[in-house]
Amino acid sequence: MPAIEASGLTKIYRTYRKESGLWASVKGLVRRKHEETRAADNISFTIEEGELVGFLGPNGAGKTTVLKMLSGLLNPTSGEAKVLGFVPWERRDEMKCQFSLLMGQKNALWWDLPAQESLELNRAIYGIDRARFKKVVGGLSELLEVADKMNVMVRELSLGERMKMELISALIHEPKVLFLDEPTIGLDVVSQKRVREFLRLYNQEHRIVTMLTSHYMQDIEELCHRVIIIDHGKIFFDGPLSQIIDRFSGHKIISLTFAEKQERDFKALGEVVEQTPVSVQLKVPRAKVTEVARQLLGACSVSDINVQELPVEDVIRQLFGERSAENRAAQQTPA
Repeated sequence: MPAIEASGLTKIYRTYRKESGLWASVKGLVRRKHEETRAADNISFTIEEGELVGFLGPNGAGKTTVLKMLSGLLNPTSGEAKVLGFVPWERRDEMKCQFSLLMGQKNALWWDLPAQESLELNRAIYGIDRARFKKVVGGLSELLEVADKMNVMVRELSLGERMKMELISALIHEPKVLFLDEPTIGLDVVSQKRVREFLRLYNQEHRIVTMLTSHYMQDIEELCHRVIIIDHGKIFFDGPLSQIIDRFSGHKIISLTFAEKQERDFKALGEVVEQTPVSVQLKVPRAKVTEVARQLLGACSVSDINVQELPVEDVIRQLFGERSAENRAAQQTPA
């Protein structure tokens, strides 16, 4: 049985549209006009035990809404879901003890207490045996390199140290499912790397199901083999990360190093990504790569040539841009 099942999950927010003017306000008392926003629209997927899945989408795509429904914080308008066999919005204690939701922009720890005491509160909430608690917290704090910070006030910790403490808080009850919403947001490069290393090791050792949202593509590329991409509340891709380039990238990058300086204009051959007197990078349609490479080798003294796929981050950014433009055009088209 899959660890997470979602079928037709939909969340619609209904808001009152207030028109300007006194008369409009009076009419609004009798007959109100409402607008509907589909934050999640017919979301369906399954996730198996041990999977670490990237959940991607632009701001406002519906990612956090889906995570909140799967965590039981929101009731869906329609659709079904099961997490570890439980219906999330029934909020049964048996499920609460088996999952965690960590939101990078929300604090679960008490700022005016040392981290150790905040964790003690969570121990009491989850009813964890003291010996087990000591072993788990000790192991996690060593892995995350914050064992010497346990008695420091949370407000006095650096952002990276606080996030590591939040991870410990989310994992002290050894959940089977972990929802991570932007866990590395705002962290410096070193802290991001350490958090990613920890998540990879923890997933491998404990086979914990993890759904990860992040605007840092390096998080996704280093941790996730599978990604689910959502936009305007709908899933439009669910599959291996490697397939994103195959399906959505229409270009490749040709990088050349020349044996001597070149003053040639390369714009006719492709989009110039970067150029120096002795090198150039061109973004070229996939179908024209062979022909462009042949022309360059014949016209220039080339000492090195390399053909690469576009970075995944660039492909996804371009994809989101194209879809946003399509949605704007659709909204402007008269019915």
